Amino acid sequence: MFAALLNLPGLRGVAVYRTAFFLPVVTMPVAVAMLWRWLYNGDYGLVNQVLAVVGVDGPNWIADPDTAMYALVVVGIWSSIGYNLIIFLAGMQAIPKELYEAASLDGAGRVRQFFSVTLPMLSPTAFFISIVSVIGSLQLFDLVFVMTGSGQAARANPAYSRLQTVVQLFYERAFVTDDRGYAAAIVIALLLLIAALTVLQFRLQRRWVHYV
Repeated sequence: MFAALLNLPGLRGVAVYRTAFFLPVVTMPVAVAMLWRWLYNGDYGLVNQVLAVVGVDGPNWIADPDTAMYALVVVGIWSSIGYNLIIFLAGMQAIPKELYEAASLDGAGRVRQFFSVTLPMLSPTAFFISIVSVIGSLQLFDLVFVMTGSGQAARANPAYSRLQTVVQLFYERAFVTDDRGYAAAIVIALLLLIAALTVLQFRLQRRWVHYV
């Protein structure tokens, strides 16, 4: 949706918008995690300060089991949307303009052109992004590690069990409890899981990806 809006002809300040969206991608994940950890702080975080203005008592977002996962999802989307946006923009700009001209002559408006021309032509791009996003999500570590902490401090977090990732479990087994055999088994299982999901995605893409 954002890529389609930024691809509108004649849009002013498009370079500024693209830079703003892409800025989290070039920012170090540790810096992003520290920033959002401060924003989500239950005592002095900016999010709760804004909610207090309208009379809402915000929770400790990362420590509350009911809100921790949603808070982490917001950070994950915010930090990755810029990369996906640039890829989608490149895919949109590669679509032949003749297709839109033909659709316009047939009476299709902008909305109809988006669903009948843009989305089908963007299916290879969406397929690529789905592959990269699934692999990246399964390998997530630094963002969660910094936001939740490690060791006893992390385990004291009531929401820690809901936020722990596979790679984070590997780190704890390999470098905290020194259970290298268990850690090796986690890595092998993760490798097999990524391979299986990638093969499944390649099988399913035959049904919805359209190559010109």
